[in-house]
Amino acid sequence: MATKADYYELLGVGRTANAEELKKAYRQAALRYHPDRNPGDKAAEEKFKELSEAYQVLSDAEKRAQYDRYGHAAFEQGGAGFSGGFYSTNFEDIFNDIFGDFFGGGGRGGRQAGQRGEDLSYNLELSFEEAAFGTEKTVAVPRMIMCETCHGKGAKPGTSPKTCTDCRGSGQVRFQQGFFTIARTCNQCGGQGTVITDPCTFCRGAGMTRTTAPVKVKIPAGVDSGARLKLRGEGDVGLGGGPAGSLFLLIQVRDHPLFTRQGADVVCEIPIRFAQAALGAEIEIPTLEGKIKMKIPPGTQSGKVFRLRGKGIASLRGSGRGDQLVRVVVETPRQLSSKQRALLEEFARLDGADVHPMSKGFFEKVKELFG
Repeated sequence: MATKADYYELLGVGRTANAEELKKAYRQAALRYHPDRNPGDKAAEEKFKELSEAYQVLSDAEKRAQYDRYGHAAFEQGGAGFSGGFYSTNFEDIFNDIFGDFFGGGGRGGRQAGQRGEDLSYNLELSFEEAAFGTEKTVAVPRMIMCETCHGKGAKPGTSPKTCTDCRGSGQVRFQQGFFTIARTCNQCGGQGTVITDPCTFCRGAGMTRTTAPVKVKIPAGVDSGARLKLRGEGDVGLGGGPAGSLFLLIQVRDHPLFTRQGADVVCEIPIRFAQAALGAEIEIPTLEGKIKMKIPPGTQSGKVFRLRGKGIASLRGSGRGDQLVRVVVETPRQLSSKQRALLEEFARLDGADVHPMSKGFFEKVKELFG
């Protein structure tokens, strides 16, 4: 009689391997030698049997302890329930646990549960102010709803679905593969256990119909372009009593003619005249909530930024509002009357370095560098 291979060596794991490592090693090796992948290959089939036997022992804590102590001798002469080289325990449970996803479903379940409805997405455009302060919108979303004629059953009113003849209502069909039984979802009924022989004329047996249904949604203050809002249960209706999918709103905020956004702050550029910048003035500033007065101090330079606290956009996290940043731009006059030109020429003659400290400092540095 040939010497049996060491179970750990068969699976390619160390003697300290944990349950997850054992399962992973068995799955990889068993997929390689599975009879479905090696039809007619007796050597592969024997290898697959050896791998399965090794995994059955090592995945059971009590049997593994016996094997670690006595080796294969622990299971000879019926010690662990061998029968013709295989255990009397239900190997199908192990197979389904490991290969259920690979082979399209195990043998433990009955008919399929209700199927969740599809998720939907909708592009929602908002104005700058709506995004800043929040709003409530009603959007028309094309989606699948339960058929009102058959109430989602798919069968013509007054009739009922019939028990599937292929699976006899179980939702699964079983067949023998080698030394174990495989269960798969029934192709005839799709795992439902029933088939519709007289479909609803309105939905044609689908159990649902497409319509454009209004959905009310509250837009929180502070959203920005690219934000995605999830509305649970507002997607397509589920099948067989399954839950409805979700509706995802993809936010796009329109540009504003005056404001731009920097996080929670609002930026606005304000043109002012040369005289206002030099002498100081009080000007009107637009904000998201209307116009306010703001003082321009004498000697304000072009590009100066003033901060208006709390005049920005609400934070999505509920931590107050951002600020409004007012950037002033000194506008140079383009068309001058003869009197304006004369006055500016007189100003130029009187102009000196003492009133232009920035220019004075700049040209002094140029002189130091270049002579």
